[in-house]
Amino acid sequence: MSYIVVTGGAGFIGSHLTKRLIEVGYQVKVLDNFSYGKPGNLAHCDRSRIVIRKMDLSNFSETVKELKGAEVVFHLAADPEVRTSATNPRSHYENNLQATFNVLEAMRLNSIKYLVFTSSSVVYGDTEVMPTPEDNPLNPISIYGSTKLACEALISGYVKAFGVKALILRPANIIGANGTHGVILDFIRKLKANPSELEILGDGTQRKSYLHISDCVNAMMQSYQYFRENNLDLEVFNVGSHDSLNVMEIAKIVTKEMELKNVNFKLTGGVYGGRGWKGDVKIMLLSISKLERIGWKPSLNSKESVRLSTSELLNQLSHNVFKECFNNAG
Repeated sequence: MSYIVVTGGAGFIGSHLTKRLIEVGYQVKVLDNFSYGKPGNLAHCDRSRIVIRKMDLSNFSETVKELKGAEVVFHLAADPEVRTSATNPRSHYENNLQATFNVLEAMRLNSIKYLVFTSSSVVYGDTEVMPTPEDNPLNPISIYGSTKLACEALISGYVKAFGVKALILRPANIIGANGTHGVILDFIRKLKANPSELEILGDGTQRKSYLHISDCVNAMMQSYQYFRENNLDLEVFNVGSHDSLNVMEIAKIVTKEMELKNVNFKLTGGVYGGRGWKGDVKIMLLSISKLERIGWKPSLNSKESVRLSTSELLNQLSHNVFKECFNNAG
């Protein structure tokens, strides 16, 4: 029986995608080294429909072995920390670019035709065109973004040279339950430590688009269905929302959800024109009109997504479900 492989399937987006694939009837094999993913994220999956393998995609022979018989590979495994790519670029090269090469080679050797790859909105870098469409020039300003763009180039080569059919998705900031990093968790961690003051990286004017994980998974499923039904070779979709929030608005939502009052917001001032860190894209808003033309649209805007995600993360923390991720966040 053929099955779907989800690399990074115990991680944030991967675990939600895996659950959805199982719910609609697929057999799924999860490959994860659990550096970011957690086995508990998959605890409620139908055990008859899932196989979980703890492995690292740097192990090429194991990657070839585990992909054998797959119908499609959803490749989500990566080092997702944009901030740390400025201090540990090798991790991003090995876990993003090298791992993607190994997946593509394993697909070639196993004659696997279909790939769905999660790239990132940061491949655009700083741009004056907003909302930013898929055909905008790609000029990443971080090592993370550069490795994602290099992955896209590799995928394009395998499509042209070896007949792989690839769907590339460029998500905005995806948030929600099981998240392991990002601004919301950073704020929660800091406010748990000091409820009277919140350090905010940057000058407070950073503005980005946020999308709840449920809308993201819907976009992944719908775009994949469209891709297969139309027998496409290579397609790229932005995945995001229509609007954006600045970091101060997020701080206010988080403090309100935590029922904190009179919190002092302490701005660090940031680097390179008020960015939170080196390589941070200060303003981001994706055009999602291409994805909407195939029938998808977000059910929540950025503000609603941040509010719901904060509530979900706090609820997980209160039940100690998310304690390990919380302690490692930031």
